[in-house]
Amino acid sequence: MATKKTKEVEKEISVSLNLKTISVPIEGVSPLIVSRFDEKSKQQIEEIGKAEKGLKQGGKKKNIVTPEEQYEKSIYYLSDGKTCGFPAVAFKAAMVRAAQVVYGRVMTTTKMMFRVIADDLETGLIKINGEHRMREDMVRVGAMTKVAAPRYRAEFPSWSAVITIQFIADVITEEEIIGILNAAGFTCGVGEWRPEKASSGSFGMFRVVSA
Repeated sequence: MATKKTKEVEKEISVSLNLKTISVPIEGVSPLIVSRFDEKSKQQIEEIGKAEKGLKQGGKKKNIVTPEEQYEKSIYYLSDGKTCGFPAVAFKAAMVRAAQVVYGRVMTTTKMMFRVIADDLETGLIKINGEHRMREDMVRVGAMTKVAAPRYRAEFPSWSAVITIQFIADVITEEEIIGILNAAGFTCGVGEWRPEKASSGSFGMFRVVSA
């Protein structure tokens, strides 16, 4: 009995994505507090707190690190070592969270629709425009015993940046991306004591100024 051959139909599958990139200027609504402390710096701050409580090191109190050193170490610098920046991933995280809170989008899928591109790919930072100053706060550090110690960080009273975002235009629109970024500035913010992390936080808030 003759068998009937089935004709195979080959379908061409497109592997290209409809990617679009936009640059959106933002301005700070409240001061930005930066805190680029590595583990060594955190340990030094904890030792200062112990010394302030009267604990001894080598038989005497000693200043582990100066306020000026803490202040300088808290700042993010681009690869040129002079230009101030802030992690691009922080802005993306704020956008993903805001997309869930304001627009009801699922975070796990939203974060795959776009990416925030750093101005400096080597450091992963976005350039921050503005002058910084030193601020002093009492914080509690230490894994087991929380020790109160002063922490000196950089604060940008007035700041701005340009956020470059690449997204899949077939699944999310430019208007939605801009709206999510603007919502992120109000609901989440970036940096220390931002609304998302602190119950009374109001730092690091921003808004879209033009697009």
